[in-house]
Amino acid sequence: MPMPDTGRMEQVDVIVLGAGAAGLMAGIEAARRGRRVLVVDHAAAAGEKIRISGGGRCNFTNLNIAADRFLGRNPRFALSVLKRFSQWDFIARMDGAGIAWHEKTLGQLFCDGPAKQVVAMLLADLAAAGGELRLKTAVLGVAQGPSGYEVQLSSGPAQTLVRAASVVVATGGKSIPKMGATGLGYQIAAQFGLAVTETRPALVPFTFGPQDLEWIAPLAGLALPVRVSCGKAQFDEAMLMTHRGLSGPAMLQISSYWREGATISVHLAPQLATAAGGVLAELERSKMQNGRAGLGRGLAQILPARLAEHFAAQANITKPMAEIPRAELQRLAETMQNWELRPLGTEGYRTAEVTLGGVDTDGLDARSMESKAQKGLYFVGEVVDITGWLGGYNFQWAWSSGWAAGQVA
Repeated sequence: MPMPDTGRMEQVDVIVLGAGAAGLMAGIEAARRGRRVLVVDHAAAAGEKIRISGGGRCNFTNLNIAADRFLGRNPRFALSVLKRFSQWDFIARMDGAGIAWHEKTLGQLFCDGPAKQVVAMLLADLAAAGGELRLKTAVLGVAQGPSGYEVQLSSGPAQTLVRAASVVVATGGKSIPKMGATGLGYQIAAQFGLAVTETRPALVPFTFGPQDLEWIAPLAGLALPVRVSCGKAQFDEAMLMTHRGLSGPAMLQISSYWREGATISVHLAPQLATAAGGVLAELERSKMQNGRAGLGRGLAQILPARLAEHFAAQANITKPMAEIPRAELQRLAETMQNWELRPLGTEGYRTAEVTLGGVDTDGLDARSMESKAQKGLYFVGEVVDITGWLGGYNFQWAWSSGWAAGQVA
């Protein structure tokens, strides 16, 4: 990354590139060790992803942290860091700051009040530790210096060369570009010889071709619990039908495992997945109880009424339930238990919550997040090839990896 001409020069111990969750944690921890810390970000406000997350309530962690809930070339890499600064440690910080929280489904923890409380806590901690935050400041270049690193910054027309013993790269991934996401972290990694794995949008809604959309679009706005699978991955969560395709937690989760050309399978009645006889048994029971009714009413015993009517119309079965042969009910049951779809793609980085892939963990120390080959250079948070499930896992990775780097940077 070439270094342009500089204006004034500054000296710090640690410069953190990015004022998101991971960057703020790294800055706080380094400053608490007495290091002179400068955290910079090109955005006008710090922690914007924190502020908008969880519908403005910030799903800040999850009680069920485990290696199998993270993706990457080596997801077990994350365990060392996650154990050293766990969900319980961050919960203790929330409690210490007086921020009320509650548990939702599947171990997800949310703030009772607005997410900006979490940002305010982090900014207060950084200031109390003596760290400096500089916003609306772009990183123009990073280079090896005589005693560490030289980072060229620009704030409007003014340019500054900052010399630092350590650089913590917390620039995030490519998701949500309207918030200023860039590939800067990957460029810095490549510049210093670190490998970067393939990056792609994750935790993102699916889009479909005209044939599938003809079935899905009329149900836009309908949400229901489903079991979705792709390969060996499977999730029991809610699905939302939209004018563009399928969204909701179930689809966001499975999108991290899907690849172009693959199919996904949706069980529309997951509550019957383990029941004796499954969906067919329930349809036969409905047939006995609603023999004179049409298929839509019969299906409404299993599915939301709007979906039941639509499903019946698509099946083109007009006879009453009592006259539907068992073979036809069997075909309906199989479709409901295994609705196979081939997504055209996803909505991409525009709506993706995170980026899958990133700086290869083979090149990083699992305890400190430091580059093995480039001393004093650290990568934390989303820029690293560690991606968690939906539900607070990615925030916990940010807190934990930022904390780890801050202990030694």
